[in-house]
Amino acid sequence: MKFRNLCFIITLVASGLSCKKSNETSSGASPEVPSNPLTPVYNNRAISTDKAIYKPGEEATFTLDIAGLPANAKVRYKYLNTVIAETPVNAVNWKWKTPSNDFKGYLAEVYSLNNETEIIYATTGLDVSSSWKKFPRYGFLSKFPQLSDNEVDEVISNLNRYHINGLQFYDWHNKHHRPLPGTESSPASIWKDVFNRDIYFSTVEKYIISAHSRNMKAMFYNLIYGAWEDAEADGVNKEWYVYKDNAHRDKDFHPLPSPPFLSDIYLLDPSNSAWQNYLKNENRKVYNALDFDGFHMDQLGDRGGRYKYNGTFLNLADTYKPFIDAVKADQPQKDIVMNAVSQYGQTGIAQSAADFLYTEIWSPFDNYTDLANIIKANNTYSNNTKNSVLAAYMNYDLANNKGYFNTASVIMTNAVIFAFGGSHLEMGEHMLGKEYFPNDNLLMKEDLKKAMVSYYDFLVAYQNLLRDGGSFNNLNVTSEDGKINPAAWPNNQGAVSVVAKKVGTSQVVHLINFRNSKTSNWRDNSGIQVAPTQVKNARLSLTTDGTVKKIWCASPDNIGGVSRSLNFVQSGNKLTFTLPELQYWTMLVIEY
Repeated sequence: MKFRNLCFIITLVASGLSCKKSNETSSGASPEVPSNPLTPVYNNRAISTDKAIYKPGEEATFTLDIAGLPANAKVRYKYLNTVIAETPVNAVNWKWKTPSNDFKGYLAEVYSLNNETEIIYATTGLDVSSSWKKFPRYGFLSKFPQLSDNEVDEVISNLNRYHINGLQFYDWHNKHHRPLPGTESSPASIWKDVFNRDIYFSTVEKYIISAHSRNMKAMFYNLIYGAWEDAEADGVNKEWYVYKDNAHRDKDFHPLPSPPFLSDIYLLDPSNSAWQNYLKNENRKVYNALDFDGFHMDQLGDRGGRYKYNGTFLNLADTYKPFIDAVKADQPQKDIVMNAVSQYGQTGIAQSAADFLYTEIWSPFDNYTDLANIIKANNTYSNNTKNSVLAAYMNYDLANNKGYFNTASVIMTNAVIFAFGGSHLEMGEHMLGKEYFPNDNLLMKEDLKKAMVSYYDFLVAYQNLLRDGGSFNNLNVTSEDGKINPAAWPNNQGAVSVVAKKVGTSQVVHLINFRNSKTSNWRDNSGIQVAPTQVKNARLSLTTDGTVKKIWCASPDNIGGVSRSLNFVQSGNKLTFTLPELQYWTMLVIEY
C-alpha cells in the first residue's frame, strides 16, 4: 500500500520515414515520406526482442512484424554512432550474438537503401549488461486476481517491449508484518491484501516465472516497519513499536478507513534488532515459497518527532541504513531498493547496501528543475555509484476520474528525467497516475504508446551517455538564425533549455524544448501541457575548447532515435552546424 506523505491516498509516429545516408548536409534536410506506395508502414512496435536485458555474449532473438520488406533490407547494430555489425534481413525471426563488452547499450536498425536514401522501418534498443542494477528500468505489477498463463504473458510481453528489467510487485502480500500466509512449504492459495482484494498465489508465481523468462527481476514490495492491528498475536512485541509520546502510551499508526481496508498500519522501529530479526525471518519464508529476486522497501516519509518504547527520541531517517544493511547481510544474494519519500532519508539510503536509488516525488518538488536536482543529488549522495528511479505520478488530479493521460506532459517529464540520467517508474499493467498503483483510470492514447516505446529504446541505446558517469558542465549555445532561443538550464518557459554534460572525451548537449510550454509543473495535474512546435533546420553555434572530429545528433522524437552525423564548420573555438529538427528533446554529441 502506497501512502501520500502521511495520508492515504522509433522510432517515429509517421509512416515509412527516411533519412539521408551517413553525413547529412549542413542544411539539415528533414526525413521524407517515401513515394513508393508499396513501402511498408513504419511501426515502432513492429520489432521486438525476446529479453529486456542480455548478458554479454548472450544471443538475442528478434521478431519483425512488417509485411513486404524489400529484398535488400538489412539490420545494423550500432553502439552510439558507430555501426558494429550488419546483416541482411530475410526472415521474420533472426538471432544476434551480443558483444562481450559489459554494461553497453545498442540500437538495432532495420533499413533499406533506395536511390541513395535510407528508409528506416524499425528500431529497437538492446541492453547488454550482466546486472540490471547498473541501468535500472523499473516497472510494476499491482493486480493479482486469478489469471491465465496467456493473460500474464501478455502483460510481461508488453513491458518487455519497453525493456523494463525489474518489476515491483506492489501490494502482493497479506499482512505487512506477515506477508506470506500459510507456511513456506504450504503457502495459502489465496489471501486478502490490506485493501481487501483477493490475491492469488498462482498469479504471483506465474508473473515471477514469466518475468524471469524475459531476464526481468522480480522485487516484492513491503513497508519496512508496517504491522496490522493483530500483530501482537502474531509475535510482534509492544517494545518494538514507534510511539508518538515518550511514555509509550500512544502508538504511531496510519489510519485507514474500514471498509474497505482490513486494518490500520502501525509502525515498528527499524533500528530495533528484534524487529529486524522478525521481518528477516518472514522474508525467508517469502523467498522459500516464491522465487523473488529482492525486497522493494517502502516508508511513509517524515513522521515528525517520534519515540522508542524506552522513551528515547527516534529519528526514523537514521534507522534506514542499519535496517537495509542488516537485511542485505541476511540475504546478500538478494537485491534491495528503498523508497525515499520526497528524499526523506536518502543520504543514509545512498550510503547503505541498497543497489540503486528510488525517490517518490511529492511537493515541494513540483517543477522540472526539481526532477533534475533530485537525480543530481542522488548522484552526489552515492558518490556517482548508483543510478536513480523516480516514482513521479503524472496528471495526478486527472487520475481521480476515467480519461486519458496528457501525452505532452508525460513525454516532457520523461525527456527531463532521461536527459539527466534517471528512469521513471510508470509502466505496469497500465501507466501510473497515482501512488495507489492499481488505479488505472487514465489510459494512454496511441501517440503516447508509440512515444513511450521510442523513449525507452532511446534510454537503452544511449545509456552510456545518459547514465554511465560524466559531469554536467556549462556550454554556451547560440542561435544563428533566431529559430530557437537557447538558454542554460534550469528550464525556462519560452526557451530551449540547454543541458551540457562531459562524458569521457565527448561533449553531450541536450536540447529540451519549452518554447510553447504551458506549465513548469512536471506533474501537470489538470493536463494543460501542449506539445512543442517542431523546429527544423535551426542554425546553431557553440563554444568549444578542442578540435572537433565529429558531431552527431539523435532524438527519441525522430526516426526511432537513429543517430545522424552532421556537417559542421569550426573556426577557432566556434562550432557552427544545422540542427535537423527539435520537438521535445534532441541530443547532440561532439567528439574531439
